[in-house]
Amino acid sequence: MKLKQLEMTLQRLAGFSRPQAALEQYQTPAPLAARLLYHALMKGDIEGKWVCDLGCGSGILAIGAALLGAEAVTGVDIDERALSVARKNAALVGTDLNLLALDVRDGGCRECIGTSECVVMNPPFGAQKAHADRPFIDCALAVAPVTYSIFNAGSIPFVAAYTAQKAEITEKIGGAFPIRRTFAFHTRDVQEIEVEILRLKRIA
Repeated sequence: MKLKQLEMTLQRLAGFSRPQAALEQYQTPAPLAARLLYHALMKGDIEGKWVCDLGCGSGILAIGAALLGAEAVTGVDIDERALSVARKNAALVGTDLNLLALDVRDGGCRECIGTSECVVMNPPFGAQKAHADRPFIDCALAVAPVTYSIFNAGSIPFVAAYTAQKAEITEKIGGAFPIRRTFAFHTRDVQEIEVEILRLKRIA
């Protein structure tokens, strides 16, 4: 599947039915999701691999990984309603996902999820609760040797310090995350946030 075809397919997917501000539930834009996934594909981290999407929401990254030939894909989210949307989205485009209701903040990710070969994720940026992304980073490093994650632009110093002695940042890809007016506190119809996709490789 070509990059443009992947992006167009992902654009067909439904977003959150009732997004929760506390969970920072913003639909990952299809162009950004496709860019992350296609880069991971070119690095050999998707096709034929066991892939896990942490905080999968409505399933865009998980479904994209399945469309690009992942051997098996697990989507993990705390919100049962989001998982229901992910299930419908997967059926819409003919993909098969293993979906788990799990709060990664509880720990024990490796025991609950098992091991994967690659994690893809768009964790909370911490706008509502400081350090909300840390449990996702911890979980990702526990279950897979390679992680692709979306962070706020300028997050490299924090991520590098937080994962010191556990992982190394091997690549950075810049991007944009347009956030549409979703919650009462939003003052603009669309606000574009600069982001970066980081590839983390666990240190053995």
